[in-house]
Parts: sequence; C-alpha cells; structure tokens
Amino acid sequence: MELTLSHWIYGFFTLLIIVTMIFRKGVVLPTLLGTFLVAWVFNGNLVSGFTGVFMANLVAAKELFNIFLIITFMVALLHSLRDLGADRRMIQPLQKIMVNSHISFFVLVAVTYVISLFFWPTPAVPLICALLVPAAIRSGLPAMMAAAAVTLAGQGMALSSDYVIQVAPGLSAKAAGIQTAGVMDKALILSLITGAIAIGLAYVLNKNSFRTKNDPLNEIEIRSMQGLKDEGKHTENGKNLTLWSKVFALLVPVSMLAVMIYMVYAKLNSGRMGGFEGGSGAALIGGVAVILLLLSTVAFGKHRSLDYISDHITEGFVFAFKAMGPVIPIAGFFFLGSSDFAGEILSSSTDKAPALLFDLVESTQSFLPQSAFLAAFSILIIGMITGLDGSGFSGLPLTGALSASLANSHIDPSALAAIGQMGSIWTGGGTIIAWSSMIAIAGFCGVPVMELVRKNFFPVMIGLMISTCVAMIIF
Repeated sequence: MELTLSHWIYGFFTLLIIVTMIFRKGVVLPTLLGTFLVAWVFNGNLVSGFTGVFMANLVAAKELFNIFLIITFMVALLHSLRDLGADRRMIQPLQKIMVNSHISFFVLVAVTYVISLFFWPTPAVPLICALLVPAAIRSGLPAMMAAAAVTLAGQGMALSSDYVIQVAPGLSAKAAGIQTAGVMDKALILSLITGAIAIGLAYVLNKNSFRTKNDPLNEIEIRSMQGLKDEGKHTENGKNLTLWSKVFALLVPVSMLAVMIYMVYAKLNSGRMGGFEGGSGAALIGGVAVILLLLSTVAFGKHRSLDYISDHITEGFVFAFKAMGPVIPIAGFFFLGSSDFAGEILSSSTDKAPALLFDLVESTQSFLPQSAFLAAFSILIIGMITGLDGSGFSGLPLTGALSASLANSHIDPSALAAIGQMGSIWTGGGTIIAWSSMIAIAGFCGVPVMELVRKNFFPVMIGLMISTCVAMIIF
C-alpha cells in the first residue's frame, strides 16, 4: 500500500491529538482541523474540505445518537424519582446494615456499582454521597476511604464496562468496525478483574485507618459534608407523594432487575430468541426507563406532568450533550480513518473509500514484532494517555480504531478494544485524574482531591496491568 499525502496528514493529526491529550488540553480543535485538511487533500478541492468536516460530524452524530438517547432517558428518570423522594427511599434500608466500617466499605462498593450500571456514576453520586456516605462515616469509615470506594466502584468498575447502558463498548466497537457484543463481554470481565484488584488493594492497604463506631472523628467528618442538599421539586400533595414514593422505590428496582434477568435469559438462549446486546439491549433499557419516567412524572405532578416530563427530558439531553458532546467531532475524525465511514464522509464510492488509519498501521507492521504483549500494552498506554483529558470517553474512538489496526493472529480487535477502554475510562473516568469527575466526589465527601488520587493510583495501576495480562491469556 502506497501512502498518500492524505495518509501522512491523518497520521500527523493522530499523533498531535495524542500529544495534546498528554498535555491535558482539549482535542476538539485539532480533530476538526485535521478532518477538514484530510478531506480537502483527499478530494483535491477546498469545497470538499468544508463538506467533509460537516459530514464527519453528521455521520458521527447519526451513529452515536442512540447513546445520547439512552443517557437522556436514564438521567430524566433519576430526576423524576428525585422529585418523588423515591431515590432516597430505595437505598435507605441499606443504611441499617452499615454496622461497622468494614461492612460499610463494601456496602458502598456494591451499591455504587449497581446504581452506576443503570444510571451512570456522575448523576448517581449526589444520591450515594448524601445518603450512604454519612451512614458509612458514622460507622467508622474514614471519609477518604468512602470517597475511594465510590470512585473505584462507580467511576472505575461500573463505568469501564458500562454493561447496561452500553455507551463505552458501543463507541469502542463502532470505531473498530466490530460487533458491540464482543467488546462489552470482554470489557465486563476486565472491569471486574481490575475492580476486584483495585478495591481489594485499597481495602488491604488502608484498613488500619478504619475507625470504631464511637470515634469522635466520625461526627467531625460528617459536619464537613453538611452542604449536600436535595435538588428535587416540592409538591403540596404530601400524603400522595409519600405513597407514590414507596411505590416507585419498589417498582423501579424490580423493573430493572426484571430487565436484567430477561437480558441474561435471552443471551443464554440466543439460539432461539436472540440476545439483547448492543443497540437492542440499550433500546430495551431505554424503553423501560421511558415508561417509568412517564408513570413517575404523572404520579408526582398529575396535570403538571405535561410540563415536568418535558423539563426532565430537557435536563437529560443537557447532561448527555455535556458528557458526550465533545466526543462527536473526535469520533468523526477517527471514523474518517475507517473505510466503513470514510466513503460517506468524503462523498466517494464505497470501493474507493480509504482506510487511512489501517493503512498507516499496516505500513509499520514489517518493523514491529507480531506480539500480543506489545499490542495489548500499547493500546492500554494509549487509552490511559487519552484519559488524561479527564473525560474517559473521548479517547474511545481512537483506541477502538487502533484496535482494529493492531489486531493480529495473537489477539483479536475486540480484546484490544476492551483493553483500551479499560485504560481510558479507569484513567479519565474519575479514579486517578484530579481534574475529572472525581472532583465532585471529593467535594461531596469533604476530602482533598489530590490525596484521593494518591490513594487510588497504585491499586488502579496494578489492577490495569494484571487485567491486561489476563486478557492476553484468556482472549
């Protein structure tokens, strides 16, 4: 394959994006500029540059809009449950089992993981920190370890697999040109391995700092968290609100559990009825969330529900675009490097669509050993570099695209995509980057964010390295 000028420009901007991420700067500008220049040079006219940069973003938006919808509906549902007070009522019984600091640590881990799988950790954090963290601190768990438990279980273990909402595996698979199911299953295994090691190490290394239930430091740390407030609306219909709060506190978890059981059943019997993976799984979860949103909004507002449901969906879209908006131009640039999308972006026929990134990597294959170790740890390091922007998701189009190019007879692209996903999200999702969403958790728990980074760093790094080694063995 003879490399053209458009290949070299694409390669230059790919390296520029990686360097930009290393310096913790935004990469939207270089991705847009790179897309424009590649489209211009490939087609040989300026007009194609203008249309190419627009089409790249349009193609990315079309491919990823299902992700925006599922985030929107899940966040809208969480807001509607907050109005009813059902979000608090769902987890209040858990406070009773926090009898000592050691149990409290693992209760926080378990609850954060489950809630974050369904609602994502960022919108779930205020709920967990407002209700469970104070109870954990009263039992003797230091606020710092409460924050570590929330970040490792939610921003790390749950978000890195994203097995229910399927945003992360969808991004990785789309960029790699492979099925989402292959990435999500491998990512789940790797996330559990990384999480078990990181959480286990965090517990073993810090359990000597756990206090007794009567330690006076407990109340001192709780007072530093007193700024947390409920953000829900208020209604005059107090008795009915209490009734519906109890109903939805039971209905929502039962519904989500039923969905999970059905998805597992469908997966195990996929030969007969088809598994719910990728888009179909997200659609099922999203559809259930929409109906629960409709019912909970009507229960809260009755005739005012016509306005409330619009408000909640708007809030959900705002959150989705804040979280995922920058991913569109980044994904557009890396979609341009794939022959699956380049034809539509560059307005060329399918048989003439270039595979810019694949061609670049293929041109270096003769200089690199065909090693699963080299490929796996290269993707892990690149994923961690992309996570330095504090997002965790913006690097997935890059790691996914590189996974398809670096795959060889020793390791397949879905495994590499899952490894890159681990590196990107565990780093940037909010476990070891101070300028990520872990700032909010540190603030809610009243602890210094840099100290939280130091607590998490060693366990997370060890977990990532071991899970990558395991991936090379089992995948």
